[in-house]
Amino acid sequence: MSSEGSQESLLVADQLVAGYLPGVNILNGCDLTLAEHEIVGVIGPNGAGKSTLVKAMFGLLSVRSGSVRLRDEDITNLSAHELVSKGVGYVPQVQNIFPTLTVEENLEMGLYLRPRRFAERFRFVADLFPLLSDRRRQKAGSMSGGERQMLAMGRALMMEPSVLFLDEPSAGLSPAIQDEVFRRIKQINDAGVSIVMVEQNARRCLQICHRGYVLDQGKNAYTGTGHELLTDERVVELYLGTLARVD
Repeated sequence: MSSEGSQESLLVADQLVAGYLPGVNILNGCDLTLAEHEIVGVIGPNGAGKSTLVKAMFGLLSVRSGSVRLRDEDITNLSAHELVSKGVGYVPQVQNIFPTLTVEENLEMGLYLRPRRFAERFRFVADLFPLLSDRRRQKAGSMSGGERQMLAMGRALMMEPSVLFLDEPSAGLSPAIQDEVFRRIKQINDAGVSIVMVEQNARRCLQICHRGYVLDQGKNAYTGTGHELLTDERVVELYLGTLARVD
């Protein structure tokens, strides 16, 4: 397995310990490094701590020990809105849009800290997701699952994040729509946003990520480039056989 990327680190999580119940840890010393312009994938079996890791890094779950640093600034246990103002975005797996609001109103909610920049940021998001411009007056609740996922990612991009956390972006979507979502994630990365993506569709995730982490029982079991993990016999036998979906 390869070592961490040689590029300068943008985000570093070091030896994170966290959990939801007192005295019960889900993360047991988890590490993650994200470099500028990278997509980092996080895979592993159910209950391994993948979503917990993202929630802990984004301030939605208290870190009991360890640290999270953004450009050498300690951001451990800062609140979500503080992290958004520092250029960190997050798209949760569920309840990631406001269904009673229009597409445009959802995007406005994504820019509540800097409303004067709406026109500028809307143009950027509409270039990535033209459908959102076409449907700007449509109620978000009437959109398909894939369209909602595009809207959720678009809203997170309104604040011009340098880091974007994605929690199971392909969950519940058909294979064709999953492929579209992964293409859009690559476009977002090409536009200059560094991405940490938690994903159950392990094989597809590793195909597009620069580096990946395999979590097991709240710890790093394996790490390497996406290609290395896809072709590592131990990873394939232990994880990809049960996690990968047939394309």
